[in-house]
Amino acid sequence: MVVAGIFLLIRLHPLMEHNQIALTTCLCLGATTTLFTAACALTQNDIKKIVAFSTSSQLGLMMVTIGLNQPQLAFLHICTHAFFKAILFLCSGSIIHSLNDEQDIRKIGGLHTMLPLTSTCLTIGSLALTGIPFLSGFFSKDAIIEALNTSHLNA
Repeated sequence: MVVAGIFLLIRLHPLMEHNQIALTTCLCLGATTTLFTAACALTQNDIKKIVAFSTSSQLGLMMVTIGLNQPQLAFLHICTHAFFKAILFLCSGSIIHSLNDEQDIRKIGGLHTMLPLTSTCLTIGSLALTGIPFLSGFFSKDAIIEALNTSHLNA
């Protein structure tokens, strides 16, 4: 449900692909959303809020891609985002459950010894989220960065 608005914009893209005002609005809103929500995620101490803010940051990246007139890349990022975000939410839930409903990351430590599989999966999901090469996030984010660098907006 989180990406429903992005999916709607992808479906409606043929109506706005020649409207520069709409594309510029999507680009600016997406860039602002990405920057603001990433900064908000850095200030949080609740593990669920961190994952939720990073999801909003990824939605901003999808909006930037729509603003670049590349809805197919936005859809690719929706698909890859679904997988690495699902693993992050599942691992966060496992950690919260294992630590008797503790969500404050300042009180969570030494997870690799207590929950080795969960912490390994959380690390892999985080690396995919950051776009480390040859993980799912790399392929979609690299294509988005390439589209941004080769667009007419970068002249």
